[in-house]
Amino acid sequence: MNPVASTQKRVLAFVIDDLVIALLLLIIFYEQLIEIASPLSGTMTAESMEIFQNAMQQFSVNNLVLILALKVLYHTIFIWQNGMTLGKYFMKIRVISLETEENLTLGKSFLRALLRIVSEVVFYLGFLLAFFLPLKQTLHDKLSHCVVVDA
Repeated sequence: MNPVASTQKRVLAFVIDDLVIALLLLIIFYEQLIEIASPLSGTMTAESMEIFQNAMQQFSVNNLVLILALKVLYHTIFIWQNGMTLGKYFMKIRVISLETEENLTLGKSFLRALLRIVSEVVFYLGFLLAFFLPLKQTLHDKLSHCVVVDA
């Protein structure tokens, strides 16, 4: 097995992946977001800020399932296909199964992506495990029996 990826590489890969997903969401929801931001185009008042905040909150509620689905699909497909998301590719790290030392199956990739969302929702606590466990595994790595290694 290749050496376990450093937490620094994993953090940078995480940031890159979140930027890619944010860009995809911006492209998908561009028109809606421009419309939501329109109250801020003139003089910013307490009223326009409140309208904006309410619109963003409603946008988040209305699109939560689609946003989560995009994140799960992104991580599932990339990890299943080649063991790397774009962030992992740039950091030269990949996800492998602990049992086979090969790419994850589609099912395991999907499970890992779902568990990753859980780790995010619970204040990113699942990610903190990587700083303390010997194989630098997050909660979603541990529960899906995989490890992130140098490519």
